[in-house]
Formats: sequence, structure tokens, C-alpha cells
Amino acid sequence: MGDGDEEPGFVPLEFSEIREEEMLSRARSFYEQMDGRRTTRHFSDREVPRELIELAIRTASTAPSGAHLQPWTFVAISNSDLKARIRKEAEAEERRFYEERIPEEWEEVLAPLGTDHVKEHITDAPWVVVLFRQTKREREGKLAPTYYSQESCGIAAGLFISAVHNMGLATLPHTPSPMGFLRDILERPAHEHAMLLLPVGYPADGARVPDLRRKGIGEVSDFRD
Repeated sequence: MGDGDEEPGFVPLEFSEIREEEMLSRARSFYEQMDGRRTTRHFSDREVPRELIELAIRTASTAPSGAHLQPWTFVAISNSDLKARIRKEAEAEERRFYEERIPEEWEEVLAPLGTDHVKEHITDAPWVVVLFRQTKREREGKLAPTYYSQESCGIAAGLFISAVHNMGLATLPHTPSPMGFLRDILERPAHEHAMLLLPVGYPADGARVPDLRRKGIGEVSDFRD
């Protein structure tokens, strides 16, 4: 399109080019910041302002999504009674998983992480955020499908986790299996499916994490120059 052309429903892209040296500096700085991110299961009950959670959700909602349908709902919970109900149901499901359903291969890779059915982070953290994936949307009084909701919500979850780390807090992607109880407790519609449970807060004093290493660039990429 020419400079003077206008297309209904479109606006100009706001893009300011920066020098390559600044690009590299920003990229290194962001990588170093995110390389310090760790997942902890030990949270302080120290208060976290609601505005910070709202900003993390706003950041997550900048994610690209299939047909721009933004098929996510972030349910943010600080109510102690509600968190206690969620923990009780989550631990019941996790106990059955660890005692009856866990595959040998899954148990093998979980062993170094020290996980079990006890989920103190749900009640210890000041906030629990549950990400629901919408498989349907309202259209002319009926329900129509969404598109690429799994991929869209996955990108949004990554941005949420990055936003939480950027603001100086910690989170834990928790996937109790199955997760249908979350929709029931939180009274979400049938076309919404819980995808992640994310406690958010300050790490507890003395919080510890597994001694792990991340894969190197050569193990996670394949360049074709």
C-alpha cells in the first residue's frame, strides 16, 4: 500500500527502529534477567498489591491469539477460604495421581524435583491465578468455536510468567490432573477449561529450588544459515 492509502479496520503500525547496538544490549539484558528466573514451591504470605496482578494479566493479554479472539480468562484469587477449597481438591487429585496413575517414565523425571501431593503453595501464596482456556465464544447469542486456543493461551501464560518475574515476584506453573474441579469451584462456564494454576508472591525466607541446569543453545536450536 502507498503512504496515502487507508484500509478500513487498519491503523498504521507503531514501530520505532533502534540501533543494532541497543538491540543487542536490550536482548542480553532481558536474557540475563530471565535466566535468573526459577520456579519455587515455597512462598511467603506477604501481601502483594492487586494492581501488580492486574498488570501481569494485562501483559499476558498482549499475546497474539488465533483470529485475535483472546481465548483466555485469568481468575485471580486472594480469598483464603477459596484458596483452601482449591488446595483440598488439588491435593485429593494429586494424591490419586501419585498413588494410582503416575506412569513410571513421569515418576522418573519428577523424582529429582521433590514433588508430591502436598500443595502448600496454594494457600501460602497471597494470590492464586487460574488460567482458563476458552474453546467456545459467544456469537449472535450462540456459542461458536475459538481457533488455536491451546497455542494462544500457551503464549499468554509465558508472558504472564515473564511479567511476574520482571516485577520481582515468583510463580509456579501447577497442573493438578485432572483440573475440572477448578471450573466447578470457580463457577466458570462449561466451555472454559483450566489450563494452569499459578500461585504468585514473594519467595519464602529460605526457599530452595532443585540444582538444575538449562539446556544450552545447541541443544534447543537448529540454525540453518
